[in-house]
Amino acid sequence: MANSPKNMSLVADIGGTNTRVALAQGHAVMEGSIARYRNADYSNLSDILEAYIADRDTRVSAACVAIAGPVRDGRAEMTNLSWVFDCDALRAATGADRTAILNDLQAQGYALSHVPQKNIAQIIVGETNGKPSSALVIGLGTGVNIASVLQTENGLFSPPAEAGHISLPVYHPDDLDLADFIAIEHGFAAVEDALSGRGLEHLYAFHAAQTSQTVDIRAAEVMERIKAGDDEIAQQAGRHYVRSLGGFCGDMALVHLPFGGIYLVGGVARAIAPYLKQFDFEKAFKAKGRFEDFLTEFSVSLVEDDYAALTGCAAFIDPNG
Repeated sequence: MANSPKNMSLVADIGGTNTRVALAQGHAVMEGSIARYRNADYSNLSDILEAYIADRDTRVSAACVAIAGPVRDGRAEMTNLSWVFDCDALRAATGADRTAILNDLQAQGYALSHVPQKNIAQIIVGETNGKPSSALVIGLGTGVNIASVLQTENGLFSPPAEAGHISLPVYHPDDLDLADFIAIEHGFAAVEDALSGRGLEHLYAFHAAQTSQTVDIRAAEVMERIKAGDDEIAQQAGRHYVRSLGGFCGDMALVHLPFGGIYLVGGVARAIAPYLKQFDFEKAFKAKGRFEDFLTEFSVSLVEDDYAALTGCAAFIDPNG
C-alpha cells in the first residue's frame, strides 16, 4: 500500500439506501476523500469498505462507522437493511487497530460542536443563558431516530436510542385513524411510519383514502406536489406531517430537556423545512397545555451539512484530534 499520513481514520455513514465513506485526520474529514456507494449494489458492508481501501491504496490506524440501526457490544444490525456488522469485521475490512461502531444518530450528536454555523439554520429561537447545555438530535430520513448529546465531566456523551419505533403519538383525531390505517398493513403504527420518507407516502395514501382514492406514490413526488401547491391531498399530508413532527419534537424536548437546542438532520428534514412555518410547526411544538410557556426555552434548528455523521465518527474515534 502507498504511504499514508499518520493517525488517519476511515469513517463511514451507512444509511438504509446509501453508504458514504471518507478519510479523516483528527476531527476533519479530508476534502475530496468522500465516496458514495449504493447499498443495493453490495451484499454487505465489508465489501464496500474493502473496495474503498483498495481504490485509494491506503492504510488507516482507526475506523469508525455510523449505522442506521441498533448497536450493542460492538455489533450492529441495520433496521431497514439485512446487514449485520461488528468490530471484528470492521477491523478485518480496514486493517485498523482502533475501531468503533455507532448508531448513525449518535454520530450526528458527536458532530454538533464541529458543524460550521453556516450549515445550521434556526427554525425556532429559544431562550438561552449562553452556557454549554445538553442538546438533542432528531433524524428524519429513511428511518427516524433521536440522540441525546450530553455534556459531562468526562466530555461529550451521546447514548444510542431507537425512538423511531415507539408508538405513534396521538395529537389529533386524525392520528387515531392514521394509526389504524397503518396498522392494517404493518400491524403496528410507529413514529417512523409517519415521519420517515415512507411516512410521507403513508400520509398521502391515508388522506387520499378519506376520499375513496387508492394511490401508490413515492415520497419525492409527495414533496413535489406540496411544492406545487395545487394538490389538496398533498397539502393535507404536509400539514399532517408537520403537525406530527412538531408534537413529537415537543415530546422529546420534555423527555430530554435539551437546553442546548434541538437539531433536525436527514434528507426528509431538509425537504420539509421550507414548509414548517406554513404548516404551523412551532404551534404544534409548543402545544403542551400548561407547559406551553416552558417549551419556549428550547430552540430548534436544521443541520444542512450532509456529511455531519462522518465528522461525528472522526470526532468520536479521535477525540483529541
